[in-house]
Amino acid sequence: MTSFDAAAETSGRSALAEPTTNPPWSWVSALSLVNLGITAGWFGPIQVLLAEQARAISPDHKEQVLGWVLGVGAFVSTVCNPLFGAFSDRTTLRMGRRLPWILVGAAGGALSLVVLSVAESVPMMMLGWCGVQMFLNAMYAAVTAAVPDQVPEARRGLVGGLLAIAQTLGVVGGVGIASVTGSIAAGYLVTIAVLLVLTLPYALRSRDLALPRDYRPPPFQLGRFLSSFWVSPRRHPDFAWTWITRFLVNIGNYVGTMYLLYFVTDGLGFSEDEGPDKVFWLTVIYALTMVFTTAFGGAWSDRLGRRKVFVIWSGIVAGTATLILAIPQTYPAAVVAAAVLGVGYGIYTAVDFALITQVLPAAEGRAGPRRHQHRQRPPAGVRPDHRRPAAHPGPQLRRLGGHPRRVVVFGVRRGLRLRLRGQRPRLDLRHPDPLGPVTDQLASASWRRTTGALAT
Repeated sequence: MTSFDAAAETSGRSALAEPTTNPPWSWVSALSLVNLGITAGWFGPIQVLLAEQARAISPDHKEQVLGWVLGVGAFVSTVCNPLFGAFSDRTTLRMGRRLPWILVGAAGGALSLVVLSVAESVPMMMLGWCGVQMFLNAMYAAVTAAVPDQVPEARRGLVGGLLAIAQTLGVVGGVGIASVTGSIAAGYLVTIAVLLVLTLPYALRSRDLALPRDYRPPPFQLGRFLSSFWVSPRRHPDFAWTWITRFLVNIGNYVGTMYLLYFVTDGLGFSEDEGPDKVFWLTVIYALTMVFTTAFGGAWSDRLGRRKVFVIWSGIVAGTATLILAIPQTYPAAVVAAAVLGVGYGIYTAVDFALITQVLPAAEGRAGPRRHQHRQRPPAGVRPDHRRPAAHPGPQLRRLGGHPRRVVVFGVRRGLRLRLRGQRPRLDLRHPDPLGPVTDQLASASWRRTTGALAT
């Protein structure tokens, strides 16, 4: 019996206390499945279906249509994720704080995907995608908050890594569904079925905890809610740098995935029939390398008790991938870039969730707007998580020029976020964490004074 299984008993747990026992593996599996379903609901449309739909509606302006649809959806996502997180924190139903929003989000997301399946105009397409973003973010806010609700801090790296793997498989599954179903409408309908089926196990065994009967959460006040989005970077440097890092990582990653179909067809010269298949195999390569990296990265980070070194090296690796993708402009180079990007993003996602949850200031507000895990937005719809769309650059990307320039610009942004200065690094193989001294040498004294102790 594993340590997760041995701690399956839920008696004595409190919704407002830090968890001290590990949840059973059945709960971790159910949470992974619902994450897989949410991600499939996002990325099947993002990487294939919306792009094909934009091309069918307006062939001459497909990039602009896709940019506006994703951009407006990203705005809805950015607002709804922390909003539903705040509602979740204040939910007093007997079934718990998180489960009601997961059920509402699944039902609403399914209806919104139905709207997308019959959309034949840009406004209808935008309406459907905004609905998807709103309801799936309601689900994602609740699912994300369930981890600090029920997983002790020492195991969050492992559980976060498993969730990242599930989300990556969701990306592959969503793109695979869109590629093999044969039509836009069929792709949306199969995605609906996958979302609902994968939500069911968690709905039946959520282990969700209701707030104590004698506890009354503070009433929701719009002014206080809006003001809570501001956190002083001077007083909370760890929060500021963690948020900025996630924002830039997600922008860099999602620009490379959201416009991939057009890059393959317009940039590499493949036909419209070949494009979805090429995107699918690039996604598979990306996912395999990311899963492999994430599987070991989370446990390694927990063992070392360090997070920052993984974040820094993820930026270096992922920045290299963007250059490989942009410069040669060939499909073999795109294959290599997909593998390298998967490694870079896998390093980051292996520790990102644990890093985020370590700075949650209070158990009663784990899903609120100041809780970092909701200040993302699977870009493109930046957020997150790791793979959730949240701060999508939108139509402004077109002003940067063609595909190579766009990739290089965001690759440079991702690299600049590290602001590495100082001595030439030396690798100490005798050190228990060989990469640690390299990172410490790269980070100058001024960097450490500016950022503070970033969740080391």
